[in-house]
Order: sequence, then structure tokens, then C-alpha cells
Amino acid sequence: MRRYLGRKLLIYVLTFFLAVTIDWLIPRFMPGDPVQTMLSRASLHAEAVEVMHGYYTRAFGLDVPVWRQYLNFWVAIFHGDLGTSVYLFPQPVIKIIMRAVPYDVFLLLPAILLSWFAGNWFGAFAARNKWLDNTLLPLGYILTATPYMWLGILLAWLFGVVLGIFPIAGAYSFSMRPHLSWAFIGSVVKHWFLPFASIFLVKFGGWAIGMRNMIIYELEADYSHYLEALGAPRGLIRKYAFRNAILPQITGLSLDLGVIVAGALVTEVVFSYPGIGYLILQAIQNQDYFLIQGCFLFIIIGVLLANFAIDIAYVIVDPRTRLGMVGESA
Repeated sequence: MRRYLGRKLLIYVLTFFLAVTIDWLIPRFMPGDPVQTMLSRASLHAEAVEVMHGYYTRAFGLDVPVWRQYLNFWVAIFHGDLGTSVYLFPQPVIKIIMRAVPYDVFLLLPAILLSWFAGNWFGAFAARNKWLDNTLLPLGYILTATPYMWLGILLAWLFGVVLGIFPIAGAYSFSMRPHLSWAFIGSVVKHWFLPFASIFLVKFGGWAIGMRNMIIYELEADYSHYLEALGAPRGLIRKYAFRNAILPQITGLSLDLGVIVAGALVTEVVFSYPGIGYLILQAIQNQDYFLIQGCFLFIIIGVLLANFAIDIAYVIVDPRTRLGMVGESA
């Protein structure tokens, strides 16, 4: 077990190094000058722009050679410094991201978990109910094939524009400031519902279809027929089938949870929801190197932690993994 975890940890460290290096490189391949983009938003004379450009280039550390910028980037990361945002100057990147992360967690965590539980339950039930499989499950195929953007626009049009039940932009009423009161909480929930519903419905269809297909596959496997021939109760066979079918679903759940901090870019853009996905779009449009790097760094860490959690979960849930590890150590 210790050798297995040590090898996995080494792989994750190398992956982190390569992924963060690519994260640093990608913004610098973008055309344009981030400092020039920032100064273009201010009404300054050409001489002032030239002077200010030199000052801010030095302030952001963009006046040194590229290899020095790369080393400075790693030194800053290990000191917990992700730099200063060009787009929202002079705010630190880490503070901007930490303001956006709660919105992503509040939106995506319930949508992912509820759709996973409901989708798996529905898919497993539909796999052994022909009427449900033939009538209602096609709805799952429609949902899982529906783009988040299109469904979000449809929900916003129907429930926001036509019926006027839910607001269609922002995380709370623009007339309010964040504070602890029932009125503010109610506003947050009303603004949250449509983005949540669009993500939940699409993911629900995917989980339901995946579980339904896996249950049918497991019930047709040799071990199921063997147990049936031995006279094992049908409920016991379905129990073993469900335990084997749930493993790929656990993998998918872990990966989904790992990218919570990435936000749901398309959904957040449709509803102007202030999560990291929406923040990434703003950073790209404004050529903000440091904000792009910081957002993707959070995503990299989240995905790696999710994959590590998958490895641990498989050791706990799947006995075959533990047997393989015992065989390796022997």
C-alpha cells in the first residue's frame, strides 16, 4: 500500500509540474499586450500611456527575460502569491478567485451530487423495468444530449422572460448588497435556481443513461448467469451488478467534483453568474495573464486531488484493486 501511494504521489507531482508549466505558457502565446489593454481603458495622452506602460510592465515583472519570469512564477506560487490582476488592477488574483469560488461550490456541488444520486437510482430502476425503460428513459437521452447553453437559454426565456418567476442574471438582486437577511438569502436562491436546474437536468440524463447501460451489461455478464444457475436470489444478483456498475459512476463523480472550482463557464456566461468560469472568460478577453494562470492553477489542483481521491476510493470499494496491490508487493 505504501509503495503504491508513493508511486502515485510521484506521478501526481510530475503531472502538477507539467500542467502548471503549460498553464504559465498558454497566456504568453496569446497575441496582444496585457498592459496596453489595461491602459487603453483609461483616457490618457500618448506620452502618458508610454510612461505608464513602462511603469506597469516593470510592476508586473514583464520586463525581465522569459526564463526569469518563469522562475519568478514558481517562487511566487510557493509563497502563495498568484500576482496582481491586470483586468481588476490592483486587486490580488488570489482574492478575486476566493470571491468567485463560493459561488461555484454553491452552484455545482448540489447540482452534481443530487443529479448523481437521482440519476443512478433512476437508471438502476429503469434497467429492470421495461415500461420505464421504453417510455421515460428516452428523456434521459434527450437531456444528456442537450447543450448546457441551449437549455440555460431556454429556461431563462421560459421562466424568466415569459413567466417572470425567476431572475436571469447575477447571483443576487443588483439593488442589494451582500448581508445576512432572509430577503438577501431569498434573492440568492432565486438567482441560483435556473443555473442549477440547467446543470442538474443535463447531468441527470447522463448519470441515468450510464447506470442503466452498466446495470444491463452486468446482468448479462457470465458471473450473473452463473449465480442465476446456482439458484441465487435475483436480489443478490442485482446487488452484485449494482456494486460493479457503480464503480465507473464513482470515477465520473470524483472528476466532476474535482472541476467544481473551474465553474460552469457556459452556464455562468448565460446567466452572468459570478463564478470562476465567468471569471476566466473575462480574464481571456482582457488578456490578464495572472488571472488566467491563477484560475487554471485552481483547476489543476482540483483535478489532481479528484484523481487521487478516485485511486483511494477504488482501493476501498473494489476488492480486486486490493488484491492486485497485494500481488505486486509479494
